[in-house]
Amino acid sequence: MIDFTDLVDPEHGWVSPQIYTDPEIYERELQHVFGRSWLFLAHDSQLPKPGSFLQTYMGEDPVLVVRQRDGSVRAFLNQCRHRGMRICRSEAGVSKAFTCTYHGWSYDLAGNLINVPLEERAYHSSIDKKEWGAMKVPRVANYRGFYFGTWSEETPEFDAYLGDMAFYFDAIVDRFDSGLEFVKGTTKWVIDCNWKFASEQFASDMYHTQSAHASALLALTDDPNPIGPLNDPNVPGRQFSGNGHGSGGYFLPAPVVKTPEMTDTMFEWFKSREEEMVARIGADRLSKVSITHNTIFPNFSWLGAHSTMRVWHPRGPGQIEVWAWTYVPKDAPPKVKNEIRELTQRTFSPAGSFETDDGENWTEIQQVLRGSQARRNRLHTAMGVGYEERDAFGLPGLGNDVYSETAARGFYRHWLDMLTGKPWSEIQKWTPNGNHGELRDEGVTA
Repeated sequence: MIDFTDLVDPEHGWVSPQIYTDPEIYERELQHVFGRSWLFLAHDSQLPKPGSFLQTYMGEDPVLVVRQRDGSVRAFLNQCRHRGMRICRSEAGVSKAFTCTYHGWSYDLAGNLINVPLEERAYHSSIDKKEWGAMKVPRVANYRGFYFGTWSEETPEFDAYLGDMAFYFDAIVDRFDSGLEFVKGTTKWVIDCNWKFASEQFASDMYHTQSAHASALLALTDDPNPIGPLNDPNVPGRQFSGNGHGSGGYFLPAPVVKTPEMTDTMFEWFKSREEEMVARIGADRLSKVSITHNTIFPNFSWLGAHSTMRVWHPRGPGQIEVWAWTYVPKDAPPKVKNEIRELTQRTFSPAGSFETDDGENWTEIQQVLRGSQARRNRLHTAMGVGYEERDAFGLPGLGNDVYSETAARGFYRHWLDMLTGKPWSEIQKWTPNGNHGELRDEGVTA
């Protein structure tokens, strides 16, 4: 039997390595965490017209996401109701219907069963097609062109689920009048590590940058005084936590700054759109949260400085399949879009200078946790305990210094609440009693 009280302690700051290795915990995650959370499905630009579809996963369940004839988007389990074969084996495309290659049952764009071969002879015309359609994802939300789905009818509406994280998400997705689009194609690769290593790092961990990415940071620029932690250990920055989500990063000295990764063309274009971005999200938000690392719980992450969004698809306790996209301003010139794409490839792609650092660390941790003694050790997550502040520096939510683990503790607290099957009315968030006082609980939302 799993002792849930001995898995994580957000108040004091530790986690048990068991949460990264135990098969029973993983099976509970699929049901209670991925089965009750809002999960990223697709972006508008990936479904350009009626009949456009793509395959993705909700946990380990394969789903089809399809643009309907009326322009709406629906999702359903990519599983034929006859013998369980995939309804569609193409990764993406445009179709009028989906036909299982095993016995030929066909489904329409909404997942309804519309044709059964030899129906009169084999079933004597007695099969009720209305009862044997694909399993629908009951709720799909559209947030500024980003589609999320949940299997749960009890999960709060997406806006409430997002909570204060909307402030940080909007800093990226709502900066431009014309919006964003994904560069065509999905980059996919496998890392032999637990999904929580990646999700938690993108929610909380800027602390690893100086060690894990030192050589990559130096290789990015010939400037002896680049912006960032290598030349200024006191560079200002903050971290946010709320509802299991997390965001963090350094503050820029101005709304638009030429970072070491940017080309002159990129910088000049973004500078030319400064007035537009300030009008939409404000100069303060643009300088404080536009280059942050982020996770929407449980497994959708992005990096503002490197224009990458990704989902960490779980593949058992010790493996993830990463699906990543480069996002660009929709109305940017082709040259700017291409330079953004190349920047992402150089930094956060399967062979990117930063991405390989992270993957190496995560796989090494997972290897260490094969040892019986290593799995018994508690791991430290107490950086910044007692120094949480709410709504400080003009940033909503529970915050702390950029070098803290507030978002990690919030991530694991929410994860444990979900894992144990707590009803949403009892799932808690942190609120500090004063700047350095103890934390008290408040119900999230119902």
